[in-house]
Amino acid sequence: MNKQKKTAYRIYFTSQGKGYEIYARKVCQGDMYGFVEIEDIIFGEKSAIVVDPNEEALKKEFAGVKRLLIPYHSVSRIDEVEKEGQARIVSLAVSNIEGDIVQPLPPHNPAK
Repeated sequence: MNKQKKTAYRIYFTSQGKGYEIYARKVCQGDMYGFVEIEDIIFGEKSAIVVDPNEEALKKEFAGVKRLLIPYHSVSRIDEVEKEGQARIVSLAVSNIEGDIVQPLPPHNPAK
């Protein structure tokens, strides 16, 4: 039997001051203008003995989510990969030369 290789994508995006690296089976232009649509999010093996608390937090955050719609400007990179890895949340804080922590500004939400 010849098993077909399943396509996997690694997606880097930012949301609410956090950076995300997730893996999914389907990525396309969303029906809503200006959004990337992500479906079938992939997490590590359920039978794994070692539990990654970072990935567990992502599983909780995306529990019950069938489809993500992410604004184009929040997506920094999408890679088609041969093998999926571990999903994770990455730090957005950057250290400058003096050692101070530099945080990105939050998105602008005008008052209603």
